[in-house]
Amino acid sequence: MNIQKYLALVKTVEYGSFTKAAEALNYSQSGISRMINDLEVEWKISLLERGRSGVRLTSEGLKILPYAKSVCSEYQKLQTQIEELHGLQSGFIRIGTFSSVATHWLPNIIKAFQKDYPNVDYELLLGDYTEIENWILEGRVDCGFLRLPTHPKLETVFLDQDKLLVILPKNHPLADCERFPVNALSEDPFMLLEKGAKAEISEIFERYHVEPKVQFTTWDDYAIMSMVENGLGISILPELILKRIPYQIVAKELEVPAYRRIGLAMRDKESASLAVKRFLDYLPYRSIPEKTDLEGQCERQ
Repeated sequence: MNIQKYLALVKTVEYGSFTKAAEALNYSQSGISRMINDLEVEWKISLLERGRSGVRLTSEGLKILPYAKSVCSEYQKLQTQIEELHGLQSGFIRIGTFSSVATHWLPNIIKAFQKDYPNVDYELLLGDYTEIENWILEGRVDCGFLRLPTHPKLETVFLDQDKLLVILPKNHPLADCERFPVNALSEDPFMLLEKGAKAEISEIFERYHVEPKVQFTTWDDYAIMSMVENGLGISILPELILKRIPYQIVAKELEVPAYRRIGLAMRDKESASLAVKRFLDYLPYRSIPEKTDLEGQCERQ
């Protein structure tokens, strides 16, 4: 039971909130508060200062926290060793991902994984690169798919290089061009796939000194495709999301090819649960060859 109390303290400090720590550990807010209060009574010290803006460590708490983290880490290693001795009979994997990976990679990976480990459960959190990176650092997810490079504290596995393509309405004047000119990106209204921090598309504009007429910004790939189909502008999207789409649009390579590098990241592979370690072995199943009829959906000319 003390381990749960230590975890409650560590997570509350990580999130700066009893509520968020309770969500992460599947406890009630009052349960988290009570466990930390129990530690304070047992140790006869004050660990946290409670305020309207959240919670923060006291000076005594600052000294105690590294030891509590160490206990939790060693406990996780113990659990992993026990799992390895018994074999992976059950488990739970929390994965941070963005839409194209969730749509086109994860179903193949999980399908193959479940054949061998049918009793493992999953939680998928969809977000942008910055959100997923923070979820991994905070321990909200066990691992996450990200654009590389990412935060230096994270361990990463490179998976693939995903081409970035210009998407156009079918009746666009450049729909028949061999490669789309970079300078032409500033001639039409632009639908920008971005949320929060700058993504790879804004980096293309900066690299080639292009000033697009951004009229719409979102992290929803499909909303952008629908708007382009309706002639509201053009955009740049990763090739991965353009598989099996229901939109009448044209996809073109840029005259100077652009890519994003996708990888899987985690805080520490060594201390990851057995379920996560086994999950890594199934990443090659992400790209199972499949017959995809793009005619009438997304034309590449």
